[in-house]
Formats: sequence, structure tokens, C-alpha cells
Amino acid sequence: MENLIFSLNATVPVFLLMVLGIFFHRMGWIDDAFASRMNRFVFKVPLPVLLFGDLAAVDIKQVWNVKFVMFCFGATVISIAISAGVSCLWKDASIRGEFIQASYRSSAAILGIAFIRNIYGTAGMAPLMIIGSVPLYNVMAVLVLSVFGPEQKEIDRSVIRKTLKGVLTNPIILGIAAGLLWSCLRLPVPPILKKTVSSIGGTATPLGLMAMGAAFDIRKAFTKAGAAVTAAGIKLIGFCAVFLPMAVGLGFRGEELVAILIMLGSATTVTCYVMAKNMGHEGTLSSGVVMLTTLLSAFTLTGWLYILRSFGLI
Repeated sequence: MENLIFSLNATVPVFLLMVLGIFFHRMGWIDDAFASRMNRFVFKVPLPVLLFGDLAAVDIKQVWNVKFVMFCFGATVISIAISAGVSCLWKDASIRGEFIQASYRSSAAILGIAFIRNIYGTAGMAPLMIIGSVPLYNVMAVLVLSVFGPEQKEIDRSVIRKTLKGVLTNPIILGIAAGLLWSCLRLPVPPILKKTVSSIGGTATPLGLMAMGAAFDIRKAFTKAGAAVTAAGIKLIGFCAVFLPMAVGLGFRGEELVAILIMLGSATTVTCYVMAKNMGHEGTLSSGVVMLTTLLSAFTLTGWLYILRSFGLI
């Protein structure tokens, strides 16, 4: 019972904020346009500031872990390969790109940081997990959606340049880089700066989760049901079942293991739908997987946390 209460305390508050977003949307206080702008604001300001603050305040030499970053990178590469293999089961080649991206790409920033901060009070190992996975998420998403596009256009230099520019100018990556630099230079964090950063960063989780809830449309979860359910199953259960035992065997515990769990088993990011639409795909499958994983991850993440807690791993 103690382990179950621990798991529920970690997951329920996160999803209550999403439910609050759904309620505000139904009441008309947050419309679709406002939810979209709020999502962009959280991505560009509070989240990078939050990550900067957490990294700037620690000794990076003590928290840096090459083995952890490489595990996150390797698990992401293998996850993409598995998703590509499973996508061959669908006769409709036009949905393969969306299927692959939606199967591997997690909401590692907003949902991930929310869970880890809810358990440990800081972003913990989330920044290192993001370094190991998010740049690869973005690069491979462009490649996959291009190669498996409806018209299968070739990847030219402009696409490659745009992708690299997107990675290098990603606000979250910039926030992490600034925090790493600040920590490496051992610059002091004055109380005024610390309080300002804390205040801005503190808005990331509630605003981001309410925006996700406001954008939720359960009807989209049932479009292209077969492919959507398969992708959701791989995302929430399959990858965790494969890689969590490996992570435990390699000695990862506590914050490291929770960060790996979030990377593998959190809901598919809303960015999947945005990118799919912008690159000529229908977007229906992407939106369906986002909705299904967002809805079901409340239960699956609670279950995974319960298992890890019961074995004394977190």
C-alpha cells in the first residue's frame, strides 16, 4: 500500500492538472488558440529557464554521467529501429512515417520534468536524459517523415540545414547548454537571479500540463484505431519492458531510473502531430496516438513506478 500511495502521489497530481486544462477548455476559459500559444510559451520560456536554474545550481562534474547519457542515446536509436520494423506490418505505406515517430517520441520535457520534480523536487537527471535523446528525436523525426512521406520526397540539403538549425536553436537545448556552461564556470547564482529564475521556471509544469489538457480531444484517439493502439502499446509498455531491465542491470537507480522510465514510457509529444502536418502527412494517426498515450499513461506510468518502487529501485 505504501508503494502504491507513492506511485499515485507521483502521477495523480500531474494528470489532475491536465484534467483541469480539459475543464477550463470546456468552460471556454482556454480556447484552442490560447492553448496553442500557451504550449509555445512554455516551450520557449519557462521550461528552458527551469532547466537552466536546476543545472546552474549544481556541480556539473558531480552529476555528469557519460554512461547514463549514452544509454539514453542507445535506447532511443534502438527504439526508432524497432518502430520502423513494426511499421512494415501496415500495408498502407503512407502512415508508416507517422507511426514510427509517434511510437518512439516522448513528451520528455513537459511531462517528464513534471513527474521527476513531483518525486524529487528538482529536474534531477532529466537534463542529461534530454541531452541523450531529444536532439536525436528531432533529427530522426525529420528523416523518418521525409523518407516515409506520402510522396517520399528525397532529403535535400535544405531539409538537413533546417533540421540542424532546429536542433541547435531548440530553446530547451539552449537552456541546458546555458546551465551547463554556468555550472562549469562555477559562477555564483545571486539571490535576485535565483528567485527570478525559480518564479519563471515554476510556471512551466502547471501551464504546460493545463495546455496539454486543453488541447485534448478524445474523439481523435479512435481514428485509425489499429495502428494507433499498436503504437500506444509500444510507447507505453513495449519499450519499458525491453529497456528497464537493461537499465537496472547496468546499475541505474533512483532519479536515473525514473528519467529513463519517462524517456521510454511517457505520452507521445504533441509536436509529433505538428511536424507530421507541416511535412505533408495527414496527421490523423499522430493525433490519435498522442490522445491515447496521454489518456493511458496515467495508468501505465503509475504501474511502472509501483513495480520499480516495490523492488526498491527508486
